[in-house]
Amino acid sequence: MQSTAINELFVNAKYYLGLIVLLAIGVLVSPHDAEGGNIFLSGANLSDVFRQVSNIGVISIGMTLVIIAGGIDLSVGSIMSLGSVLTAMLLTKAGWNGASGFGLIASTLVIFLLVLTVARFGSPRIAGASGDRAVRARTIVIALVAALGFATLVVTRLPGKLPLWLVLFVVAFTGCALGVLNGWIITRGKMQPFIVTLASMVGIMGTARLISGQDTAVHAIYSGTNATRDIEGLRALLLDIVPVPALFFLGAALIFGFVLSRTVFGAYLYAIGGNEKCARLSGLRVDRHKIGTYAISGLLSALVGVLFAAQFRQGKADAGQGWELDAIAAVVIGGTTLVGGAGRISGTIAGVLIFGFLGNILLLNNIDSNTQLLLKGIIIIVAVFLQQTPLARVGWWQKSSGG
Repeated sequence: MQSTAINELFVNAKYYLGLIVLLAIGVLVSPHDAEGGNIFLSGANLSDVFRQVSNIGVISIGMTLVIIAGGIDLSVGSIMSLGSVLTAMLLTKAGWNGASGFGLIASTLVIFLLVLTVARFGSPRIAGASGDRAVRARTIVIALVAALGFATLVVTRLPGKLPLWLVLFVVAFTGCALGVLNGWIITRGKMQPFIVTLASMVGIMGTARLISGQDTAVHAIYSGTNATRDIEGLRALLLDIVPVPALFFLGAALIFGFVLSRTVFGAYLYAIGGNEKCARLSGLRVDRHKIGTYAISGLLSALVGVLFAAQFRQGKADAGQGWELDAIAAVVIGGTTLVGGAGRISGTIAGVLIFGFLGNILLLNNIDSNTQLLLKGIIIIVAVFLQQTPLARVGWWQKSSGG
């Protein structure tokens, strides 16, 4: 136990040491403005970096859970794009349309499943009374009432435009529904996550384009005219440097960092990713936990769609194209192995920051985009290589010291 803890501490420190070195390089090579100030350290530049890494960071948190459980999710960029389209249309278009209909159906379904899951696992009586039809019937009725109540709330608002707080729920739950669908197909169909989420990536992007409309691929948001000014709250800067999306990133990191390190669900994810066959033989509900990780990934990705729409004042059907690769890269750089069973949210945070600041440093120094992609690819290869070295294995320090 002690050796494992020491090794994990070293591994996490390794990635943050790399981040510190990268920041030092950024300061040294940064250009200066007309007044001699370091552009890299300027408040405007740092806030821009924090805003960009926060969006990728929230998606990467969900991706971390999926990869730890032995999966992969290539649909996160498309779900984010769909989320931005739904946000823009729900905020700017009154009444029934493709966005309101799709969002209502998907979010209502998630409310039903969520309440049903909480009722089953939250009550010892319900959880242990699988043969009691009356108890199961009451559970279903409770879930139906909650789902219909949410649907009624949305429908009563639909003659007009939905308020921002309700849009947040509808869009996030829609993403959750798509994640559940991914997980269900993977587990029930016994299919490879790569294939399923690749197909989902294409299908969801097509759905976003159908909902958006061929002639109106971009839906602009003008706060105070075609949308309420509430959307500006998601664009605000705290202390003139910390963007609001960074709070979402921090909140997601704290919540799911706690989930992985302090809850039974987190322990089960490591067990499933480490050896799924043994986890099944041990009696773990592997399929349910896998579906849960994809549901969380979808929810966080759609939530980023809301943040994107607020930041750029638009919803775009291909806004998140390629984001899934950035998220996977950040997770891998942060030490989470692609084979599953190992990884930490703290490492993902470091990976996200390394990836974000690297891109910023290259941009400030006018490095062309092709070279940027080349350097990022090299860093990913190096990160994976380091994970395979003895330094990343438990007990390396004992062997090196003869212990």
